[in-house]
Amino acid sequence: MSVHQLKRPPTADALAPKDRLQLSGALEQLRHWAQVSPLHSALRHKRHGHWYAWRWIDARRDVERLADGLRQQGLNAESRLAVSGLFEPDLLLLALAAHSIGAEVLSLDPALAPDALRHSLWRLRPSHAFVHSRQQVLDWVAASENALAPELLIVGQALPRLPEGAHQPLLGFSQLLGRGEPPRRQAYWRTPVSTGQLWSEEGTQWQGGLTVLLEQWLGSGQCLAFAESRGSASRDRREVAPSGLLLSPQRLQQLADEIESRLAPPGTWRRGLCEWAIAHPHRPLPRLLKQHVRRLLGFSRLQFIWQAPQTTTQPATPAWIGEFTRNIA
Repeated sequence: MSVHQLKRPPTADALAPKDRLQLSGALEQLRHWAQVSPLHSALRHKRHGHWYAWRWIDARRDVERLADGLRQQGLNAESRLAVSGLFEPDLLLLALAAHSIGAEVLSLDPALAPDALRHSLWRLRPSHAFVHSRQQVLDWVAASENALAPELLIVGQALPRLPEGAHQPLLGFSQLLGRGEPPRRQAYWRTPVSTGQLWSEEGTQWQGGLTVLLEQWLGSGQCLAFAESRGSASRDRREVAPSGLLLSPQRLQQLADEIESRLAPPGTWRRGLCEWAIAHPHRPLPRLLKQHVRRLLGFSRLQFIWQAPQTTTQPATPAWIGEFTRNIA
């Protein structure tokens, strides 16, 4: 039995719901889609410039294999798995596998400064953790003292060489998953207009985002696609042309800022035309302008934008995003 199981810090039992994965019926939903749509695409992810796909039957099998691997690595219903990084299939499937065992799944911002990361590890005391990049591994090793280090750090990419004297146990995600059919590379694909395609370009810095993604994905049975990186998100989004967006209010604001950067400077006649288009959305010229903006952003097929519950502290929906939402409604 580990020291994490014997002595839990009192703060860990008082975690806010936003820190935990909150799901009900997720495994039943996954089994349902694997049974009724086994060969339909469930997940897509761009890796090294190419798109790869997981069918629903693949997703279910991977969750089962990952759960077996986690049990072999000591994860049980008393364990805590911390995940940190961009949302992508490996992270989602691993979170579902840990959830299926009964372990707590916690999200950590991948951009935490060393002191903040050390404090989070002290507060959460994860028994296991998943990070994606080599740099994250080095950051976690540097921030983890003996009493804070997880029993096992699962790494999405190739295992890095640790600094001399570091004793953090590492395991590659592929080793945990074991042998099986790899995701299928898609040289060319286009989602039919009648088929839903969800999209995310977020990471675990979105508090509660993991719950949102899994609930929307498993609840709808639609394919969920991910960009290769934050830097390629706009280009990859245009290739996918999703019908649904799963984005935080902060990311929606960043998209609004991206639109702003593409518009003419304030005070010019072209900027006045854009503002007139927003004020008169049903006229032909404003519709053409908005269609152009939608294509630039990869929103030509957009039908759904996930919206967080309104609060008094939440910023107002950006103007262009609000236009898209009104059009959908």
